[in-house]
Amino acid sequence: MRADLLIVGAGMVGSALALALQHSGLNILLADGSPLSVKPFDAEAAFEPRVSALSVASQRILERLGAWDGICARRVCPYGQMEVWDGSGTGRIHFSAASVHAEVLGHIVENRVVQDALLECLHDSEIGLLANARLEQMRRSGDDWLLTLADGRTLRAPLVIAADGANSAARRLTGCETREWDYLHHAIVTSVRCSQAHQATAWQRFTDDGPLAFLPLQRDGEQGWCSIVWSTTPEQAERLMTLTDEAFCAELERAFEGRLGQVLSADPRLCVPLRQRHAKRYVAEGLALIGDAAHTIHPLAGQGVNLGFLDAAVLAEELLNALDRGERLADVRVLSRFERRRMPHNLALMAAMEGFERLFQADPLPLRWLRNTGLKWVEQLPEAKALFVRQALGLSGDLPELARP
Repeated sequence: MRADLLIVGAGMVGSALALALQHSGLNILLADGSPLSVKPFDAEAAFEPRVSALSVASQRILERLGAWDGICARRVCPYGQMEVWDGSGTGRIHFSAASVHAEVLGHIVENRVVQDALLECLHDSEIGLLANARLEQMRRSGDDWLLTLADGRTLRAPLVIAADGANSAARRLTGCETREWDYLHHAIVTSVRCSQAHQATAWQRFTDDGPLAFLPLQRDGEQGWCSIVWSTTPEQAERLMTLTDEAFCAELERAFEGRLGQVLSADPRLCVPLRQRHAKRYVAEGLALIGDAAHTIHPLAGQGVNLGFLDAAVLAEELLNALDRGERLADVRVLSRFERRRMPHNLALMAAMEGFERLFQADPLPLRWLRNTGLKWVEQLPEAKALFVRQALGLSGDLPELARP
């Protein structure tokens, strides 16, 4: 089976790229190891444990791809404020969308909801979908890449986009080098119901063991639900995973200082080891890496998928521009334009998250004083806070056409 462009991985980012290129005239094939089926949505079902904090830039991209209505028809929770404080001191900072005359800071959405809305659009498009396609081998064959699947099928394309996640088979099989390190932390994720409403606010407390986030969810108009991301040491995570639901809720309530009252119940917990990874190059001849295949960051600010959507939008823009100029899309010089636009932005945000995480993990008294003083200082500077808010909205830097107003 041959295509002009082969996207490996039909997750949120790979699906977005395919939809962004659907009117290009290219023969596009989107291959994934899953069945690529859309499940009927049950509004009464438990929340999926993995959620994303979609920025306004990501919302614009999804609107223009036709997927936002499908997301809103399922389940989505806008938030307009963010409250961050140091559990070991007195420093706190409050952000609001109103400070930059925006309606929201973003939306908390279950990853499965975003994925299904994108898949609906794909099923209505002319993009070729190849389900249950698990990649086993990948090598150069003349000017093409030749891919062999687990069931023996072969695929051929001059340009392959690796969008198959943090443990990308395409990245590994093509020998793309990465820089990576273990955070020596695990994240416990689940959904919980609290006795007090979340007030459309994303809450984050920095504990001695790691950050704890309560992200607002909404079901049937009820605002007591939150998605939690609790970053802690592997030993502490192992202990927390063995607790009964009642004991876990009590410990979580203490760690969160009871900001939303009593933690009444918790859905099944998921424990995820945290590792940062960044590809040394995003591109090679006939190959580009996007999303988690190119970079994974600490879930501290929920920015991972937003970086991925911007990757997809910028790559689509550069490929469409190259098509208009009659250039060969697989040319590494064409693909490098995407890399030049996205790598500095991704690295800057990764460095900021890394520095932020390390500062709040630091025990020495001078550093504790520094972070508390810093939080108090920023809290009193509207201009500095507005800069943070614009970053959270995803509206700064080199924006692709799909993300612009």
